[in-house]
Amino acid sequence: MNEAFDTPTETAEEKRSLNFIEQIVENDLKEGKNDGRIQTRFPPEPNGYLHIGHAKAICIDFGIAQQYNGVCNLRFDDTNPTKEDVEYVDAIRQDIEWLGFHWGNIYYASDYFDKLYAFAEKLIMEGHAYVDEQSADKIAEQKGSPTVPGKESPYRNRPAAENLDLFRRMNAGEFEEGAMTLRAKIDMASSNMHFRDPIIYRIIKYPHHRTGNKWNVYPMYDFAHGQSDYFEGVTHSICTLEFEVHRPLYNYFIDLLKTDEYRPRQIEFNRLNLTYTMMSKRKLLQLVKEGHVNGWDDPRMPTICGYRRRGYTPEAIRSFIDKIGYTKYDGTIDVALLEHAVREDLNEHATRVSAVLHPVKLIITNYPEGKVEEMEAVNNPEDETAGIHTIPFSRELWIEQEDFMEDAPGKFFRMTPGREVRLKNAYIVKCTGFQKDENGNVTEVYAEYDPETRTGLPGSNRKVKGTIHWLSANHCEKAEVRLYDRLFTDENPSDIKDKTLAELLNPDSLQIIKDCRIEPFLANAKPGEHFQFQRTGYFTVDPDSKPGALVFNRTVSLKDSWKKEQNK
Repeated sequence: MNEAFDTPTETAEEKRSLNFIEQIVENDLKEGKNDGRIQTRFPPEPNGYLHIGHAKAICIDFGIAQQYNGVCNLRFDDTNPTKEDVEYVDAIRQDIEWLGFHWGNIYYASDYFDKLYAFAEKLIMEGHAYVDEQSADKIAEQKGSPTVPGKESPYRNRPAAENLDLFRRMNAGEFEEGAMTLRAKIDMASSNMHFRDPIIYRIIKYPHHRTGNKWNVYPMYDFAHGQSDYFEGVTHSICTLEFEVHRPLYNYFIDLLKTDEYRPRQIEFNRLNLTYTMMSKRKLLQLVKEGHVNGWDDPRMPTICGYRRRGYTPEAIRSFIDKIGYTKYDGTIDVALLEHAVREDLNEHATRVSAVLHPVKLIITNYPEGKVEEMEAVNNPEDETAGIHTIPFSRELWIEQEDFMEDAPGKFFRMTPGREVRLKNAYIVKCTGFQKDENGNVTEVYAEYDPETRTGLPGSNRKVKGTIHWLSANHCEKAEVRLYDRLFTDENPSDIKDKTLAELLNPDSLQIIKDCRIEPFLANAKPGEHFQFQRTGYFTVDPDSKPGALVFNRTVSLKDSWKKEQNK
């Protein structure tokens, strides 16, 4: 018996918390199916980059294998050479590893092209398949409807030998694309539309990224997938709910193929749908090709590489998927839950730093000119082992424009004439005045400090209502900051049919700030490192960064400001 299943310490509470897929697997283990062996697979088509929906599939495919001491293989469903590329293969491998998973073996559907072709010939000779010379549109027209039986093709009953000859000539390249297809001969009156003589091979005259020009016919997904599972020894073929109606066909082909009692078991779960997000590979490709985003890894994209570049962590994504779980019912998850998972993770690990995005000069008029102090800043209050770093303090500082108001209301607890505010990790200061340019913009703010209120001194216990962050004007670096927001303005953009893709886009999804100031502690920050800009949000260093010219991407704000704006 598998030790991961038959564990004496497992409680009834833990049993009840199993999702339905885990329950199926445990029942199969109890019954001794497949000799107690667990084997899954993750089978992406290499025709695009993986998105957050694929992450859910990755977590269950690899997670089940890990949980029950099994193996999960990676198999590329490369049955349509016109849409596939080695670029996507490499990207998929990188994304899976970044999420923290490791495959047992790497397979390709193209590994089985010879076996699949031989199986197709076997079906022809046994009267289970025939070559149809009708167009795809004509075939679709003859399929009927769920309540109206389909019409048989005029080519349905031609002799097996003739079908075999035509199929071989199709593969030899004698016919043009669309001229012929190979169809399974099942039941044109079946209540399951997928049984109405589905196409199992079509002609594609395009070089394959692995097999070159060897093949001119390629199997359809419904024909290749189940058989590939069988060839590999998959025990549990886990896929999304749209394949539930395909399952009888999956089993039908395997029954014609199998030579013993073994058969893979298909299990379906609900796919991931997120608000303000599109998951269609076709639409994502359109976004890239039309230049609405800056590539597949644009931080506004729902691709795994996009989330990675934006600063999301694999731990946060896995936590999010664990929170939403797996069911048999489709629904839409609020993207705020994903953002919450990211905040939760980064709050524990991100180093706190100071950055001023929209600087205005603060001059402390009674602070000695030329004096510089090193103020201690805690790297992460959630982690006692994170340590501290220092930040220079001087007479001239940068503060955020929004932290000063000339005529402030009573509940404005930041800097305004006549009121006190604490400069974080430093002193309490009192605003004494300000200066404007000819356009009425505040250019300088003046204040006086109380030297007895430095953080850590007895006088620092004096209470003031506001605390703001700052940077020494002569001891900071410049950086570019990219503020990313949701790419679409509609909660369910995929449901909007009366707008073009461009019309659905959020015009404020990216704001670039060129003149941000950051503390010198960040000068050597590396791409992919995570920081919390105090009072602003979580940020990561973008790969576009260069020495002396850092670029930071906002991963997520400190709070969900989107809903607040939408509810105004």
